[in-house]
Formats: sequence, structure tokens, C-alpha cells
Amino acid sequence: MSQRVALIVNPTSGKGAGRALGAQALRLLLEAGHEVVDVSGSDYQQARTQARQVVSDGVDTVVVVGGDGMVHLGVNLCAATSARLAVVAAGTGNDFARNLGLPVRDVSAAVALLTAGSTRRIDLGRVSDGVVGERWFGGVLGAGFDAVVNARAQRMTWPRGQMRYNLAVLRELPVFRPIPYAVELDGRRIETRAMLVAVANTTSFGGGMRVCPDADVTDGLFDVMIVHALSIPAFLRVFPKVYSGTHITHPAVEIHRARRVRLEASGIHSQADGETFADLPIDAEVVPGALRVVTPSEVPA
Repeated sequence: MSQRVALIVNPTSGKGAGRALGAQALRLLLEAGHEVVDVSGSDYQQARTQARQVVSDGVDTVVVVGGDGMVHLGVNLCAATSARLAVVAAGTGNDFARNLGLPVRDVSAAVALLTAGSTRRIDLGRVSDGVVGERWFGGVLGAGFDAVVNARAQRMTWPRGQMRYNLAVLRELPVFRPIPYAVELDGRRIETRAMLVAVANTTSFGGGMRVCPDADVTDGLFDVMIVHALSIPAFLRVFPKVYSGTHITHPAVEIHRARRVRLEASGIHSQADGETFADLPIDAEVVPGALRVVTPSEVPA
């Protein structure tokens, strides 16, 4: 069935592969008979402005070509609307796509899902902080060591890919100190000194770091990980375990579940879906079924 599709391409994703994959996606969408409106723009801000107008005018599906940053844009465009989000995963980490079982770096398979796949409703996180207003995230919101590392990695031009993140970890770790937090979970308040707090809708971020390995995008709850204060040597021993999800057995790591979360800390910035997000304090809540996403799953719309 022919659809009206908004296409947004990040040409720099996947070490520059995004441009070629975007061109391939456009060709395949047109060959499949879809009406395509390319709203990519010359930069992120222009793409967002153009895409918002097209979604407001009415499109069936927003197709994003890129990594988790482009997914973040798509989530904020499609949240609580009738438009579906389709992902052509072309980034370095592609955590959102992997969590939902979407094709990765396979444009043909991703585009084919528009007609052969299913529409699945998943939860989203909605955040208000009084400054940026209402914003959404589909994966993991982090505030602490991860956000500091993410900010450094975004400033770096070398190396590329996952190694840039790893190098940022090594540079930040010697100067990082545990942060005094107040974390409210459905009204229950926890005050602690911690390395980081992660509010997860999906299981992973940062290219496969399984911070909350049991998170479920359809259960109406966040999984909230608190890594309490650790010495640098202890943190170095725990950190590699995040890729297997076995870090959760460490006594300094707690996992909670809640529908509403408030994070308070002085001078701390958050990141969500790998994108710079908002200063704390912030309030986040799960909105069940807020996003319609194209997947290979047979879950009904």
C-alpha cells in the first residue's frame, strides 16, 4: 500500500555512510510507490522544523536514516501523533534499533517493513524541566558519568565510532567524583552519592551498554539504575560488565522500577538517546503506547 512518507537523513552517521544509505532509502521508497517528502535539510534544526510542518500536515510514516540521535528526533516528531516512526539504522551504536529487533545497516529490509512489517505501540519517556518544555525519549536518559563522557565524546573529532566514547571514558574517569543526587521514584525519595543514574525505557545505550537488561518498552514502567559511589579502581572493575548486563549483581548497583521519576543534582546535565538533553532537576514519566513504530514483529497496532 502506498504511503505518504517524510524522510530525514543524517549524512554523517555511521562514519559518513548515512548519505549513501539515505540515497538508497529514497530510491527504494520511490520504487515501492510511496510519496516521499525529503525534509532532511542542511542541518538538524532545519530538518526538525521542516519535519514538524510535514507531520502537522499529515504523513503516514516518518523514516529516519541514521543512528540513535536521528531516532531521538523521530521520537519527538511522532510521539502522541498518528504518524508512525520507521528507522533505517545507519549509526554507530543503533541501540534503539537493536532493542526492537530492527534491521541494522540493511536499507532494503528496513524499507520493506513499511508494507510487510507491523505497527507496534511502545512506551516513551516524557520529560519536563521548565526550560526546554516537554520532550520525549525512546531509549535511556542518563545523568552523571555517562552524560559527562557523552559531552566530551561529542566535542572530540578523533577517533571515530565507539573508540571515541572509550577514549572519553578514559579521559573523564581520573577527574570524576561521585555526585550528590536526590532520586524520587513514584514519590519515594532516595538521597545518595552516585556515579550515575539512568532512567531506561530500553535496555541499552552507548553502543551496547546494557544498563538495564530487563527493561521492557511495553510494561508502562521505567527501569532506573543507580550506581552508588565507588572508588575509581572499583568502578573500573564494574564498568566492563555493563556490556553483558552482569554489573547489576554488584552491591553498589541498584535497579528500581517506577512510572514517575524526579532527578535532582546540582550542576548536572543529562543526555537521552545519546543526545544532550536538559539540566537537572527534571521530571520524567512513562507514557504507555505513546509511539507507533514500524517493526518486523507481529504485534498488532
